[in-house]
Amino acid sequence: MLLSKTLVLFFLILSVGKSYGEVLFLAETGFIVENKVVVTSSREDTWRIFSQDVDQWWPSDHTWWGEESTLTIGANAGGCFCESHKNKSAEHMRVSFVEPTRVLRMLGGLGPLQGLGMYGALEWTFKDNDQGTEVTMTYKVNGINPGGFKALAPIVDRVQALQLSGLARFVNEGDS
Repeated sequence: MLLSKTLVLFFLILSVGKSYGEVLFLAETGFIVENKVVVTSSREDTWRIFSQDVDQWWPSDHTWWGEESTLTIGANAGGCFCESHKNKSAEHMRVSFVEPTRVLRMLGGLGPLQGLGMYGALEWTFKDNDQGTEVTMTYKVNGINPGGFKALAPIVDRVQALQLSGLARFVNEGDS
């Protein structure tokens, strides 16, 4: 009995902060991907870190100018998920809806999707649970891709898992 409880606890510990994602929908005109992670902090603390410390947790290899970039999220309607470096700047997405500590929705195309003319709604939700907070990142992308989305959607899903894992690591471990 003690061994089975120990194994359950071990697997729960391993799962905290690990991102789980999947392609929820795939069509000729777009796709939906969703990733989830559980972090050990409160919803309020997770929200604060998400919205105020994005430059600390977002993987720098998924920015235009790497470690020299500064990332910010304006957590209000009309706010910008932006990146800057010296005289260069990029708007990754525009914030369209905010219910602090619960939901933040952004519109636009992340990374190379922007240059391909693809557009989407990226929604971040924050829910209390027994272990802390469940963060869900759902990206609904649409556009035209001559090669289709069958190969692209899983790539976007994996990249989003990396981004969400960055948040989980920073929340759970700090900047150590």
